[in-house]
Amino acid sequence: MADQEEEDLRIALRMSMQHSPPEPKRSKPRDTPAGVPAVSPDESPRRLQRELMAAAAEKRMLAARTGSASGLASSGLGLGSVSKIEKKEKNLGVESVNLGKELSQEEAKQLFSMVFGTEVSKDILAQWTNQGIRFSSDPETSMGLVQHEGGPCGVLAAIQAFVLKYILFSPDELSKSQFVAANNFASLTEDAKARALVRSMGEILFLCGDNKRAAVATLSVIRQKVEGSEDGLKEEIIGKALEGLSIESGYDLQKILRVDTYTSQASALQRLEEMIPIFQSRMGAMLFLISALLSRGLDSIQDDRDDPSLPLVTAPFGHASQEIVNLLLCGQAVPNVFDERIDLGGGMFLKGISRNVEVGFLTLLESLNFCKVGQYLKCPRWPIWVVGSESHYTVLFALDITVQDENELEERESQIRKAFDAQDQSGGGGFISVEGFHQVLKETSIKLPPEKLDHLCSTGFIVWSEFWQVILDLDKSMGGLKDSSGLMGKKVFDLYHFNGIAKSDLNGGQVTSGGETPVQRPRLTKLRVSVPPRWTPEEFMADVALSSGSGGNDSSGKDAEVAKPEPSQHAPLVDCIKTRWPRAICNWVGDPPSIV
Repeated sequence: MADQEEEDLRIALRMSMQHSPPEPKRSKPRDTPAGVPAVSPDESPRRLQRELMAAAAEKRMLAARTGSASGLASSGLGLGSVSKIEKKEKNLGVESVNLGKELSQEEAKQLFSMVFGTEVSKDILAQWTNQGIRFSSDPETSMGLVQHEGGPCGVLAAIQAFVLKYILFSPDELSKSQFVAANNFASLTEDAKARALVRSMGEILFLCGDNKRAAVATLSVIRQKVEGSEDGLKEEIIGKALEGLSIESGYDLQKILRVDTYTSQASALQRLEEMIPIFQSRMGAMLFLISALLSRGLDSIQDDRDDPSLPLVTAPFGHASQEIVNLLLCGQAVPNVFDERIDLGGGMFLKGISRNVEVGFLTLLESLNFCKVGQYLKCPRWPIWVVGSESHYTVLFALDITVQDENELEERESQIRKAFDAQDQSGGGGFISVEGFHQVLKETSIKLPPEKLDHLCSTGFIVWSEFWQVILDLDKSMGGLKDSSGLMGKKVFDLYHFNGIAKSDLNGGQVTSGGETPVQRPRLTKLRVSVPPRWTPEEFMADVALSSGSGGNDSSGKDAEVAKPEPSQHAPLVDCIKTRWPRAICNWVGDPPSIV
């Protein structure tokens, strides 16, 4: 019996040294891109994979014969033989556990086409292969990721939002760190930022993998050289390895991409920490996007989408689509930002956000009535939002979690709006049927005077804006929001806006003999947000004039602060903020915050 087993082992070893078996016939020969050298059978990744499988088979044969220590001894295959097999794996190039999975030709082609489409410009490819995931070296914006190329901002902004979650708030307890309380981001250590980045990337990838798995994509040309290298040499090694490297097709992806999949969060975080130098390299943003897509699964990504034929990176400027942003924020690559889904009939649906999220999303497009952001994204667990404009993604956040606490007025507003949206089958268009309107009145206990009810229902459908004006003028006793005291809804708080694109910034310029010198760096802007106690700024300012003339001293310090606002300032970001706090008045010092 022992002789037979030894003969089986010899056969396995001989099989591992044989050439590749003939491939099955294909309807068309596999094209080799111009300039790419032909790969001989002896050098093909397929052979390397076969040899590793043979080595693994040898291990399994040994394992089958290790029922007892005496069994190992009698067979003559003790620990020494196991070491020989492990040594053989090492001689093949790298240990199998660290080699990573190579995508099949079909997977690589599908992945490239899904991200970039069939016709993608070299400029767009350059944008996505020249953006690392790196923190700003500027002390005031040291907690922020820097963007150098247009395009990957959607990926960077989503990661940034989660990084801020870990920097600003402990996930397990709502206590602020010392540097946050002092509003001193410059005191962040490199180690703290690195931990926040690793945990953020890990959380996003497991979110994409339904909290069951995370795929980590790296480059074969780098990882073997990086592993085990000293930290000071890694960046130099990576830079040399990436010289002349380009990704222009699915073939290129298959050739250089390696993917590890983890079901253990601890193992995934350890791998991410080891691979941080690679994610900091110029391929970092694209590698993380690929990791997220593979964590979700390519077929699941296509099922999430309303139109799977369109590329995830949009033409002609190479911006990240809403599907990419939604994937990173909520784990599903749905194309819309409203809550749940809209039934179009005939088994067709428009897919929206289906769950509560850790960090949220606001968009300028809602202020222009192009879409409606639902409550899931508007009211995340933490006061952090990715902000979308027509061409860029930035991040808005607060240091105080109570900015999301609803007062009496906001709670009532949310209740009415949620009931109205539940009847809105227009895709966020803001109108409902008469039948749906009566259901809203019933659910929210609103008692409209007969003449108001007849007027709203006269056209056969009810528009939100008209209905809302009626609610504002309706007394609280009848379910409305009219408050004669003018105190319901009063609020003042600070928000911060981060734009990772390096721009000229006079606020941070260094004074020279010639005056201020613009500095190219990311922008962090502090905004004071005042929510007036009445529904329009005009009414609010009229109240302020009356309060100033009365000379009353009976209000608290916070009330007095609300009663004496700075003149309102405007920028497109303010329109985004007003989609979350409709009556907000915003002020800042220096240049207006930019969302482009």
